[in-house]
Amino acid sequence: MRFLCSLPSIKKAKTVLVGVPYDGTSTFRPGSRFAPASIRESSYGLESYSPYQDKDLREIKFFDMGDIPLSYSDVQLNLKIIESFIFKLLIKGKRTICLGGEHLISYPIIKAYKRKHKDLVVIQLDAHSDLADSFRGEKFSHATVMRRAAEVVGFENLYQLGIRSMVREDRLLPKRKENMCMFNLSKKDEYLKEIGDRPIYLTIDLDVLDPAYFPGTGTPEPGGITFNELLDFILSLKGSRIVGADVVELSPHYDTSGISSITAAKIVRELLLIIGD
Repeated sequence: MRFLCSLPSIKKAKTVLVGVPYDGTSTFRPGSRFAPASIRESSYGLESYSPYQDKDLREIKFFDMGDIPLSYSDVQLNLKIIESFIFKLLIKGKRTICLGGEHLISYPIIKAYKRKHKDLVVIQLDAHSDLADSFRGEKFSHATVMRRAAEVVGFENLYQLGIRSMVREDRLLPKRKENMCMFNLSKKDEYLKEIGDRPIYLTIDLDVLDPAYFPGTGTPEPGGITFNELLDFILSLKGSRIVGADVVELSPHYDTSGISSITAAKIVRELLLIIGD
């Protein structure tokens, strides 16, 4: 099953939807490996038309190419596979929106984008800072992903919003006073103005949403933002140079109502319409 309104082939597509079904380092509630399939299935409960943007998915050229085949257990092998897979799409002139999977998948994707865009900026929406240098002895983990990403793009090029779970030491890392927006998305206009026309990679950890709106995630964190606040942020990116994005950390089995999967699919629809022109 492909996402709603996907083209039948990649040939004419400008944007490629890629599933990355990996949750091998999840430490609390695994299950995000099932998210790409759930998002695709849930997309058929949506209209192709977005009243928020007055645009229709049928108006853009995107292709859902399915999931990257990954190992269940070999972290380093998976990181290499993901980076290589995404980079091959980039050198063919494609943009990607990736469906996680746990947040660690963002690290190899960002590495691939950095190889193409030397001045890459990363915007992270998340409940958690993910800035640990290691977590339970692991350097490569869903809890260390943005520390590794910052080592690739530079701490000055990592902008974090919605953060409400962290360790005190995270505040001491470079540029966190300026580039970390705690509890909400209030600094978005300031950050976008500062970023200007530099290429942006957007990573959305869906636990940035309050669990009252989005219970289907492995590490729910009370005190989050609403769906409308997240939607307003996505719409504010219009005109920015978004070169790629990912949507991660949906664990569909923790929300038997299916609302979380529908929410994730709707976010993907709006991203496709923002990025996919």
